[in-house]
Amino acid sequence: MKRLVVLGGGESGVGTALLGKEKGFEVFVSDYGKLKEEYKDVLIHNEIEWEEETHTSSKILNADVVMKSPGISEQVPIVKALVEQGVLVVSEIEFAAQFTKANIIGVTGSNGKTTTTMMTHHILQQAQLNVEIGGNIGESFAGLIHKNPDYFVLELSSFQLDGIIKFKPNIAVLTNITPDHLDRYDHKFENYIASKFRISMHQTKADFLIYDADDEVINTYLQTHKVQSTLMPFSLTKTLAQGTFLRQKEIIIKYKKEEQIMPTTNLALEGKHNIKNAMAAATVAHLLKIRKDTIRESLECFQGAEHRLENVLKINKVQYINDSKATNVNATYFALESMNAPTVWIVGGVDKGNDYSALFPFINEKVKAIICLGKDNEALFKNFEHMVDIIVETQYMSEAVKIAYNIAEAGENVLLSPACASFDLFKNYEDRGHQFKTAVRAL
Repeated sequence: MKRLVVLGGGESGVGTALLGKEKGFEVFVSDYGKLKEEYKDVLIHNEIEWEEETHTSSKILNADVVMKSPGISEQVPIVKALVEQGVLVVSEIEFAAQFTKANIIGVTGSNGKTTTTMMTHHILQQAQLNVEIGGNIGESFAGLIHKNPDYFVLELSSFQLDGIIKFKPNIAVLTNITPDHLDRYDHKFENYIASKFRISMHQTKADFLIYDADDEVINTYLQTHKVQSTLMPFSLTKTLAQGTFLRQKEIIIKYKKEEQIMPTTNLALEGKHNIKNAMAAATVAHLLKIRKDTIRESLECFQGAEHRLENVLKINKVQYINDSKATNVNATYFALESMNAPTVWIVGGVDKGNDYSALFPFINEKVKAIICLGKDNEALFKNFEHMVDIIVETQYMSEAVKIAYNIAEAGENVLLSPACASFDLFKNYEDRGHQFKTAVRAL
């Protein structure tokens, strides 16, 4: 019996443990932190051995294969020890993929991947295909294998892609690449770029890579590195010989023959970035030979991800918008770009060494006041205090919303788009978004 050790007892860890046990492995779960009660209950119920708040070397180094959860760095001593001993260390995506024959659609990118993943899944569901969604959102890939669908739509983070050895999606989507998580990549942007492109590493000519042809980072990489997949670019500005583009505000897909999909004015989600997300999802659907009526109808009614430019309420003609999922500058760029009225902007959290300069034109043009919501707001003040008349700070969401309520006037917006991680004051971006919505409803 082969021994599978799972490092990290979160969603991907427990999903892998259950799959491993079902496939006849001897399984041990080790978490350096505390396990959530719900995950402990699952492990106990399934008679899987586990430990928390420690890594016992003797129980880990004797593994045949180790699944390392995406949040654990390669630099952790136990991981280094495993690598030195020559033990195979893989990601959950790699481990799970060997147990399915399903068609895999993998979506990665710095921004837009959740919306694109959800849009793609929505179209496939509307086309009545047998499809599951998971990966970096919702349930783990490993936890879904037993459902035995014909298609998986997986959101994949760079950390998940770092641990793949043979994994390949039949269709890969790369939404964009902007600097993010550089602390895990020796502060080298090129390492992070290479990590994202691992999604196409094992693809062949029979597989597809859908990508944003307006993204210079992606274009430069493709000019200097050989990718085997069939390329399906999408663009808002160029007319393409093969791929997806705009003609008089209509989305056109060209592959073998040309198809008109829909006018962009009919998309349920607003903003240029959502036209791109829709292009990517429509291209996947087109390659799967889904009828264009189905694609169009699906995109006309798709409501979007929670915490991503989510309209919460209108109070006294002021629109409150929850974009808590904007954990980096590029995501906030899209949010500010799509504001069509003076905006009170709530920003801040754990700054990953952000360069805010790309936001300056929008601050000058659209932002009326800034509310800094973080433990350390120094960088925000340094960047923005000369650009707006009102800039204040607080460490409480309820207070931030009350201040915004007092500043915003009829016809204006209040936007929570933090451009930062949430771990200083909140459990995660969902917690931050829920607190915002609760505070708005309490006004």
